[in-house]
Amino acid sequence: MRVLVVGGGGREHALCWRLSRDASVGALFAAPGNAGIASEAECVPVASDDLDGLVALVERERIDLTVVGPEIPLVAGLADRLVARGHAVFGPSMAAARIEGSKAWAKSLMQRAGVPTARSATFSRAEWERDRHDALAFLHGELGGGPAVVKADGLAAGKGVVVADSAAEAAQAVEACLGGGFGEAGSTVVIEERLSGPEVSAFALSDGREVVPLAMAQDFKRIGDGDAGPNTGGMGAYSPVPFVDDRAAERIRTRILEPTVRAMAEEGSPYRGVLYAGLMLTADGPKALEFNCRFGDPETQVLMPRLASAPAELLLACARGDLAGSKVMLHPDACVTVVLASGGYPGPFDTGFAIDGLDEAGEVDGAIVFHSGTEQTRGRVVTAGGRVLSVSAVGDSLREARDRAYRACARIAFEGKQHRTDVAAMAAGEDRS
Repeated sequence: MRVLVVGGGGREHALCWRLSRDASVGALFAAPGNAGIASEAECVPVASDDLDGLVALVERERIDLTVVGPEIPLVAGLADRLVARGHAVFGPSMAAARIEGSKAWAKSLMQRAGVPTARSATFSRAEWERDRHDALAFLHGELGGGPAVVKADGLAAGKGVVVADSAAEAAQAVEACLGGGFGEAGSTVVIEERLSGPEVSAFALSDGREVVPLAMAQDFKRIGDGDAGPNTGGMGAYSPVPFVDDRAAERIRTRILEPTVRAMAEEGSPYRGVLYAGLMLTADGPKALEFNCRFGDPETQVLMPRLASAPAELLLACARGDLAGSKVMLHPDACVTVVLASGGYPGPFDTGFAIDGLDEAGEVDGAIVFHSGTEQTRGRVVTAGGRVLSVSAVGDSLREARDRAYRACARIAFEGKQHRTDVAAMAAGEDRS
């Protein structure tokens, strides 16, 4: 099988790493890839948002399966264009990718499908200016003037969410969002009640009808230890999640994942690909916070090392609508990923700094270094993004995996390197007081 992975981050490196170990994959390409992916696949300098270039690449290289990593090309309709030309693609259509591309549409879908979720209201820029009183009434009345969550409707690189402690703070966040804080992505906002409980990410494969659960993970979105500071694209993750038992997993499948896929099929937007549900485990049971139309980053960096099933046939079955009877097998090992980021991230940061210790980090038992924002310059691997590396490690337990991941992190050096020190600490039973 000739496979193309679209994208050039840590998620795509993890996908390429696992696919390159699948005996059914005869040739593996990445577009555009990065310095780490180059050791697993042939990197082709076509940007992930260059739809014309990607279609041409698929046809030139006679690709059997295209696996789309990032959300932007999916929301832009890459899958539609490939399918229209007879090519198999793992990733949803433009219509189905609205589940991530528009949080307002996703909330409406959840309500129609009966998926448990937070109470919410949606306001466009025009509606806010015209009916500010109604919006404030929702904050002060429906939500009681207490904590709220404000979300930019469109794609904002995982940073378009403000968790407000009061109605006044929420109103300020709405003003900032509608005022251009997130560009066109913030021209509509969703205001939600703030749910309480641990968060978890649930992943499942779908061919438009069937839903096959993949795994659970927990990620760390804020830049600082103890969930301090602003949101990022993700600073670490681990899997499995010890507080999600079989009963909770079954409720997630039957009350959230399956109703969502069923509703999308009934409404003419069948979902093919991986469905990523961001959940809150509340006292009333699991509730959906959001959906994403692709594998998570950095969650993929803990899922791929645990995946025992050969991935290519599973992904191809999704693309062909032939997932019935398929099962996902996972290794019993735990996996922990720690993201190493550039100094200043998620704010302004400099790049081009040489990275040392990559080989030494890979020598730690169970450790794998996935490249997120790197490039090769004059024979050296240098930083080229906010999130630079995802250092993953497997172990018999979360404690062992976490220890190995941090030992590997300590062997890597570049100017401005920053990372969280508490990834998976609580789940591993470590006392951080």
